[in-house]
Order: sequence, then structure tokens, then C-alpha cells
Amino acid sequence: MNEEMIIGVKQLLETPKKIVIVPHKSPDGDAIGSITALYSYLNKLGHETTMISPNDYPKFLSWLDHTDKIINFEKQNSQALTAIDEAQIIFILDHNALHRAGDMEQQLTASDATFVMIDHHQQPDDFARFMYSDTSMSSTCEMVYHFLDQLDALDLIDQGMATSLYTGILTDTGSFKYRSTTSTTLRVAANLVDKGADSEKINRRIYDVNSPSRMKLLGVALSNLIILPEYRAAFITLTQQELDDNNFEKGDTEGFVNYALSLDDIVFAQIFIEKADESMIKTSLRSKGDFDVNKMAREHWNGGGHKNAAGGRSEASMQETVDKLISILPQYESDLKSTII
Repeated sequence: MNEEMIIGVKQLLETPKKIVIVPHKSPDGDAIGSITALYSYLNKLGHETTMISPNDYPKFLSWLDHTDKIINFEKQNSQALTAIDEAQIIFILDHNALHRAGDMEQQLTASDATFVMIDHHQQPDDFARFMYSDTSMSSTCEMVYHFLDQLDALDLIDQGMATSLYTGILTDTGSFKYRSTTSTTLRVAANLVDKGADSEKINRRIYDVNSPSRMKLLGVALSNLIILPEYRAAFITLTQQELDDNNFEKGDTEGFVNYALSLDDIVFAQIFIEKADESMIKTSLRSKGDFDVNKMAREHWNGGGHKNAAGGRSEASMQETVDKLISILPQYESDLKSTII
């Protein structure tokens, strides 16, 4: 944020207000880490703060401070609507377009609250009075750290906040291996460790949580892996029946697409996951080097994200969706073959 915006936010937060914090639909580690850390900070300032998630979050994040206070818009609708209606300030974290909040979009659009957005995705919509948008950042959690720094509030980061912020940075950088991990990212992570984040404990609670059903589902996903060496591409499919047969829970497929991307000489990977209750196929795209999956997601999959990690959806059948991928890959053949990894 520039100096003028920082002054504006400081003035906005000078007196206690009713504040709502909203992550994107199907929130991940970065979304949950950022909202819980900001929630703690705003409560320390004396604000009446409410976190509202468009839907449920993965169970492997439930140990983070204050996750028990997150209102699920789908399950606690009346409580959520009241909080939005009464909000004076609404923080939008880890997304930059109100439609990313799913069924909450209509209520958010109608709100008279002052919007503050903190996000690192490309091409933000113009809806927030105060916008902190930086696509060079590794994560929204890193941005929240810098946001607090600009507000002269780093001394308010306690162990719980440090743990939440470290968790978001860890997950959104792929354990610090993605190219978005900068020297500044590592310094922020180190400072969070100094403030109480236990890196070993966080890694264990995020990554060593495999249930037997999740391991079996991973086996199904890998058995469905299709490799297209002529395009340096690979993809995975999971049908609703396969999810049901393996007692799928939210978060179980996290990271599955990276197994396809880890193959030797594969530049692009995609996973298709059927969501029968939403009548769609959810998809995640990953890439190496300079191959831009954000562009592909925006052009073909009703989505978007980052250069090397994006998401989207298809409203066609699984077979039609796979056929679509195969039909569009020739458009990218030259870029895929020339990508240096």
C-alpha cells in the first residue's frame, strides 16, 4: 500500500467498528492463515470482528487459532447475513473479485461497508476503497505481515498469529520451493519463527495428516494419471463416484496435481475433480518455468490465479472436459516444448 492508503487505513481503524473478514470459496492454508491472523490483530485493537467463509475449510487447518470462530456461510447463513449487513468494514483476503466468494457475492456487492482488499492474484476487480494488490508476493499471509509492518503493528504479532501467517506462507510456496519464494519471503518466515511459529510442528500438522481413505484416494488418482509426452503435459481425473468410494473429505485432494507435475520433463499438469452437488468439474492447473497457466485458466476454464498455479471449472461432463483439454493443447504446443525447466 502507498502512504496515502496506509494513513487512510489507520484512520479507519482508529475507533472500534464492526468488521467482517472474508476469504475465497474453498479456502486453503493461505486464506485461513491470513484471516485468522488479521482477526487476532483487529480484536487486539478493540474491533468487533467476524470471519465468514463461503463454505467449509479443510480439517487439517482446524488447529490454527480462532478457526472455531469462523462462520460457515452455507451452514450459518442467517448469522452470516446479519454480520455482513451490520459491517462497517469488510476485509477481502486472498481473492480479488467478489464472485470468488461464491454465494456471498450478492450480499457483499450490496453492502455499504468500506472494503479493504489484500491479495496477490492477477487482474483484481475495482471494488475496494483500499487495495493492497501485489502479484510478486508469495502469499496473502506474507502480505498481511507487510500490512502489519506498515501499520507499525509487528510488535502485536503473538505466537498464534505467527503460526497462522507461517502456515499460509508455507502452503502457498509449496514449502518454499515455488519461484514466488523470495529472500524477503524467507526473512519474513524467519521473523515469524522468532515470534513463536514452530516450523517443525506446522509442517507435521499440515503434511503428516494422511488418513487411510486419503491415501487410497491418492492411489486412485495416480492410477488415473494420463501422460501426454508430446505436449510435456499430464492430467488426473477423479469422478464423484471415486470420491464417494474413498470417503472424500474437504482437503483430501490438496496437492494431488503436483504428483503429475513432478514427472520428469513435464511442464504442465492439470487435475479434474467432479463436484456433483455443484454440477461442475473443479480443476487445478500447475506449471513449471515460464508457462502461464493463469492465462490458460482465464481463457478456457472460467478461472485464473498465478502464472504457475491457477484454478477453474467446467460445467461439461468429465469426458467432455478431458476432450476439451486435449483439443486445446495444440494451441500451446510451441510454448510447452520451448519452456526451460
